[in-house]
Amino acid sequence: MTYPLPEGEDLRRAIKWISAGLQERPARPIHRLVEEAVFKFDLSPKDGEFLTNFFKENAPKE
Repeated sequence: MTYPLPEGEDLRRAIKWISAGLQERPARPIHRLVEEAVFKFDLSPKDGEFLTNFFKENAPKE
């Protein structure tokens, strides 16, 4: 499932930041990165939920 590009600039930055974090350390849990991004980019709980779902559904299948 694909998601439309989020409208908020902070949310776009968070997606890029989390993606970079996953490239550096692929084994790092998504929920930790999302939690850090929520605080770093001052996102709402709803944005945090969006990020979690976005990265879980778009994770590479093993």
